[in-house]
Formats: sequence, C-alpha cells, structure tokens
Amino acid sequence: MYKNKKILIVNANYYKDITNKMLHLQLKELIKIKTRTKVISVSGAFEIPLMISRNLKKYDGFIAIGCVIKGETSHYDFICNSVFSSLIGLMIKSNKPIANSILTTNNSSQALKRVKKKSKESINSLKSFL
Repeated sequence: MYKNKKILIVNANYYKDITNKMLHLQLKELIKIKTRTKVISVSGAFEIPLMISRNLKKYDGFIAIGCVIKGETSHYDFICNSVFSSLIGLMIKSNKPIANSILTTNNSSQALKRVKKKSKESINSLKSFL
C-alpha cells in the first residue's frame, strides 16, 4: 500500500537539535513501510509551505517538520498562523496529504518532550491518507 509512494520531508533547521530528532524518527518509519523519501532542508518553519508548493506535482505526500518556540513578541502567533493556514490551503488545493510535524511550544524543553509523540502522530496521519 505504501511501497514506492514518493514522500517529501521538508525539515526546518532553525532548531536543528529538535527537528533533526524528529527527522530521524520519521525516516526510520518511512523506511519500514518502503516509501521513496527525499529530505529538503529550509531555514525555518515559515519557508516550509513554499518548498512544498514547489514540489506538489512530484510527490504523493509530504511531511512538514519544524519547531516554533514562543518568545516575548507576537512573532510566534504570526508565524504559526501563516504556516498552518498555508499548509491547509496546499492540502486542499492539491488533494495530497501534508503531515504536520511542526511543534509549537513555550520553550525547547517542552519541544524535546514532544518529539516522539509528534513524530508518531505525523507518520500515522500521513499513512491514513496514502
């Protein structure tokens, strides 16, 4: 069922220590189900929707990996709202699954605690639509 499905993972490197852990966990699962997977890195979560948009026709599904940590300004809210709205729009436009593996937390400690759970949820979400 999943064998040979082409999956693109877009990994935001702003919080590399967090996103690389998610990337490795999810790659491990995608190898188990025998998908053909490519990883493209971008600088931050804000760039994820554009990279997926540029590759919509080439892949069967996508995983958006990122981390946005709340700071002292409203920047967090603008980034989260923009990215999530864009990803939903891309899913509807393309009728292809985009697994949301973007952590939104108050600090890096919370993010690290959620890495495994969020990774598992994302893979399960993607699998349910492939």
